This record gives sequence, C-alpha cells and structure tokens, in this order.
Amino acid sequence: MSGTLASNSYGQPTMVTPKIKDLLFNRGFWVSNQRNQTDQTNKMNHKNLFRSHHSHCLFLVATLILSTLSACMVGPNFQRPGPDVPAGWVGPSPAAEAISPEFVDLSSWWTSFEDPALTALIKRAVETNLDLRLARARIRQARAARGIAASGFGPTVDVPASYRRSRSPGSETGRTTGLSDADTPTKGPITNSYQIGFDAAWELDIFGGIRREVEAAEADIEFAIEGHRSVLVSLLAEVARNYVDLRSFQQRIILAGRNLQAQKHTAKLTRERFEGGFVSGLDVANAEAQVATTASQIPLLESSLQQTMYRISVLLGLEPAALMKELTPALEIPTSSPAVPLGVPSDLLRRRPDIRQAEADIHGATARIGVATSDLFPRFNILGAAGYQTAQFGSWFDTISRFWSIGPSVSWRIFDTGRIRSNIEQQKALEEQALISYRQTVLVALEEVENTLIASAKEDERRNALVQAVTANRKAVTLATRIYTEGQTDFLNVLQAQRALYDTEDALAQSTRTVSVNLISLYKALGGGWEPVSDATYPAGSGIISSSTR
Repeated sequence: MSGTLASNSYGQPTMVTPKIKDLLFNRGFWVSNQRNQTDQTNKMNHKNLFRSHHSHCLFLVATLILSTLSACMVGPNFQRPGPDVPAGWVGPSPAAEAISPEFVDLSSWWTSFEDPALTALIKRAVETNLDLRLARARIRQARAARGIAASGFGPTVDVPASYRRSRSPGSETGRTTGLSDADTPTKGPITNSYQIGFDAAWELDIFGGIRREVEAAEADIEFAIEGHRSVLVSLLAEVARNYVDLRSFQQRIILAGRNLQAQKHTAKLTRERFEGGFVSGLDVANAEAQVATTASQIPLLESSLQQTMYRISVLLGLEPAALMKELTPALEIPTSSPAVPLGVPSDLLRRRPDIRQAEADIHGATARIGVATSDLFPRFNILGAAGYQTAQFGSWFDTISRFWSIGPSVSWRIFDTGRIRSNIEQQKALEEQALISYRQTVLVALEEVENTLIASAKEDERRNALVQAVTANRKAVTLATRIYTEGQTDFLNVLQAQRALYDTEDALAQSTRTVSVNLISLYKALGGGWEPVSDATYPAGSGIISSSTR
C-alpha cells in the first residue's frame, strides 16, 4: 500500500495512509465537519441566550425587590397636631362684627391707622431691617442644607490620579539558589506606576434613611420660613408701637408747654397782685413752684422722644440720628377703629408664625427618628471603578492599560454598645419636647389675645372717662382764675384746678397712646402682617418679597 510521507510532531517522517489522506483532503469531509461545528455553535448560542434571558430575569426580579423595599421608610410618619383651642374668645370683643367664622385678612393692618408716615416707615423697615435680612439668610442656609441631604440620592464620583516610583527588596543569590555558599546580594527592581480613573459609589436608599433626612431638611426650611415671618410680625408691631410712642411724646411735650405758659401767666398775675398788696407772698411762691414743677417734666419727655427716634432709625437699619430731621415735626397720635376682625381662635393655628414654626419643629424631629432608625438596618452600595494603570508612561492611555470593576457591597453594624438605639431614644425625646413646646406656644398665643382684648376694652373705658375729666377741668380752671382775679377765692383753688387740668390732659394723651398700642398688640397677637392663605407670596402692598426669593 502506497502512501505519502508526512512529519509527526517531533519532526520525524511518518506514513499517511490513503484513507487518512482522503479524510484530510476530501471536500466532503470538511463540509461535514463544518456542519458539526455549526450545530455546536448553535447549541452554544442557545445556551448563551438562555443564560442572557436568565440574567435579565434575575435583574428584573432584583429591581422589583429593590423598588418594593424603596417604597417603605422606617420611622414614624408626621401627623399634624390636633387643634386643641376653644371655640370662641372669652374677653370682650371690640365690635360685634369682629367675630367671623371666615378667615380674615390682617396682612396690612397698619393701614387702618390711615397715617402715611407710619405706612412709609413700615415699608422701609421691611426692606432694610437687619433682623429680617438675618432671617432670610437662615432660610438660604436651610435650603442649602436640604440640597446636601438630597445629594445622598445620587452617586458620588471621584477622579483619583497618582504616580508612584518604588523599589522592591533585594535578595542574596547564593542563599536563594542554594548553588553557592557565597552570598551575592542583588538589588530589587525599580518600578513605576501611573494611574488615573474614576471611583464611583452609590448608596441605595432601601430603608428610607436618606428620604427621612431630606424630609427633616424640608421641615427645617419651613422652620426658617416661619421664623422669618415671626420676625416680620414682631418688626411691624415694633415699628408701629415706637411710632405711636413718638407721636405721644410730641403731644405730651406740646401739652406740657401749653400748661407751662398758662401757669407762667398765672404766676405773673399773682406777682402783680402781690405787689398791689392783694395777696400774700405764699401765693407767689406756690405759683412759681408749680411753674418749676411743670418745666421739670419737659426734659424727660424730650429725652424719651429722642430715644424713640433713635430706636425707629435702628429698626430701619439706619444710624440712630438718621431720621431726626424727618421725624421732628409733631403730628397727632395715630388712632384706628376698635373693630378689629378677630376671627375665631382656630385661626391662630394658621396665622401665627410661631405656632407654625413649632409645628415644623415637630415635623423635623419626627423625621429624624426615621433617620436614626435606619441605622439599625444594613446599607447597600454599588461600587465601581475604571481607568488606566501602567508601569510605562508611554503606554499609560493604551487599551491594554485599561481596568474596571463594578459590584455591590453591604455593610451592617451588628454591635455598637447600644449607640444606635440610644440615638433613637434621644430623637424620640426631642420629638416629645417639640410637641410640648408646640402646646405651650398655642397657650401663650391664646393668652396674648385674651390679654389684649381685655386691656383694649378697659382702656377704651378709661379714655372716655378722661375725655370727660379734661372737659370738666378746663371749665374749673377758667372759673377758678376768674373768681381769683375778682378776689372771691384764694390762690389754692387755682393751683389745684391747673394741676388737675395738666394731669388729666397728660393722662388723656397717654391713654390715647395706650389705646393705639393695645390695638397694635392685638394685631401682633393675632399674627397679622402677612397672608397665610397663600404661602407663595407675601401680601401685596406690604413691601414683603416673595417666598421664591426668601
């Protein structure tokens, strides 16, 4: 049997038989072999396809599980405190039509005094007051803190880059190989390492810890906004009260000056009668003493007047003497109608910023219980890295230098000596404190309204009586002076009549001031100065910026 020489794997010649030769070079063999390979490839493709479908199914199941877990948040949900307020006011209402079940608008209460100067000062104070600017800065701080908390929803990506040159430890050749007793030291090789890439980490908020943290941050924003409104309500009342004090001091100075001139005239008349021998020197001394007593009251009033001007200037964010020229001209004490639209006590829960602020404090404390509770559960992260690493600078960004890694990680603190549970109890205690503070704030608000209601009603009665007293004392002074000049009575009756007139006129000026201040206090106690029906903007015409720029 003839054959063909061939070489085996060692290079030695061997014989290939015709049957083997036909199998090697026959076209039919190769076609058959190719079909077999195709069948095997199809089987492998089916297996890979099955594995691919299986992987997709596992991915979908995992996504569904994570989505289900993400829908839950540990910790209690915030519940608004129930309205524990009386149905009506105990104190006397300034007017029958003041009590209304509808929510009343007190956003521009100062306009009821119909004083352009007061309105102008309030608008300027809203724009320039430093306490309001400080409150606005706190709102921006709270919103920035919310952004920090919300950043936990997304991944973090770092770009590390490094270069390191190092040398490995050397070796002693003889002892290492065992071929020689002599030790031949060999230095270790020097290597370079160039690396640059991305490191990414993404925490999955499975148990809602991050969402609770964002919820607490949003409650802090509301706390800051209500704090700004609380400062606003106090500022409006403070400017109005000091403005009323200013006009009150001016009117009292005018009254004191007018009475001083009348008393000087009486003292002059008494001195002339003394020189004529009609009265004794005692009458002259009493007249001069009364003039000096009245004159001594004016410097105190002028001092208080100037200090009030300084206070108004500072409230407007200006130097103390900035408004001296503007406020020096004397004007009447501003008054307003006593028919204040009170509404019902439950309106306080919606209008008073301090109550709303206390409610936001409860919300934040409740959310932080969830943040603390989430530490009891494991944390799931997806970690990834990609970049280039090589020992040769020239091949730093070659394809062969690429590396990447990705995978999940889980961390679960199973022992911390009770730290997590103590933190949870701490947050619960803070929530309880916030709830107690809320109830205390509501009670104080109700007390302030009731106090101002009774004070306003009684001061109105007092002022009406003082008006009658002033009218009667003016008649008494006229009669006493006429009778004295006719010699029908002594000078003591004149002194008493003049002193009584000055005292009642000054008391009437103070009472007029108190009536207006009580109304201002009532507006403040009701939370007037902004419109809670629409939280998007502050009331039109009040000079308050919109909430979008707070």
